[in-house]
Amino acid sequence: MPHVSRLLVHPVKSLDPHPVDEVDINNGALRHDREYAIVDGDREFVNGKREPAIHRIRSEYDHETRTLRVREHGDDEWAEFRMDADRGELNAWLSDFFDYPVSVVRDASGGMPDDTTVDGPTVIAWETVEAVSEWFDEIGPEELLRRIRPNIVVEAGEAFWEDRLYADRDGVREFTIGEVSLRGHNPCQRCVVPTRDPDTGDETEGFRERFVTKREETLPDWANREWFDHFFRLMVNTSIPESEWGETVAVGDELDLGDVTTV
Repeated sequence: MPHVSRLLVHPVKSLDPHPVDEVDINNGALRHDREYAIVDGDREFVNGKREPAIHRIRSEYDHETRTLRVREHGDDEWAEFRMDADRGELNAWLSDFFDYPVSVVRDASGGMPDDTTVDGPTVIAWETVEAVSEWFDEIGPEELLRRIRPNIVVEAGEAFWEDRLYADRDGVREFTIGEVSLRGHNPCQRCVVPTRDPDTGDETEGFRERFVTKREETLPDWANREWFDHFFRLMVNTSIPESEWGETVAVGDELDLGDVTTV
């Protein structure tokens, strides 16, 4: 039976993931996921899509004390900030790093995902991560995982299993994780972030071209090709009905496919 092997939340949008053993659903998202974000003077997100330098920031987060530790990749010394009491000092550290003014903002009501319509956790099978990493000579599974930044990793026994979690453009796939009901909507359209080294932000030459070629070659029969106007798609975007908010998902929970519902 497919089951959850990892749960990953990203407390600060575009910074490093934080693994958890269990997490509750907060307004349709995993609690603490993208709860904070870095913005510039125009209140635009400073994220991986716009700012390659952000890949060079290593981070650790303590949910109990709401403390963020950051350092530049390659440095040994961490700087530590309490997200409320030390927000000004954190803003100064980040502004110095980027060399332009930025600040950290918070949305505790459900985080700040890129997709504000299909805003549930993203799902991928570990076997998919392993298979895709084999398309590239110098990218292992753990590095690929950091490039694609999923929330829920599933051990399913076959690569691209997650492509079963969506239907056509007129429907959604109902499924459960443990006792929690979710809806699978579509294969995630990828941006520039997976093409970059997650430690340095350097572009991996030919990444997108090779990915697109191999994704088309290996697309399983169960994937609905209607979504693939292009093949730079991987992972599944989901939503969680309001009836499930406040429920909990945990490592080890089994996934069970349900029916397709028309939207």
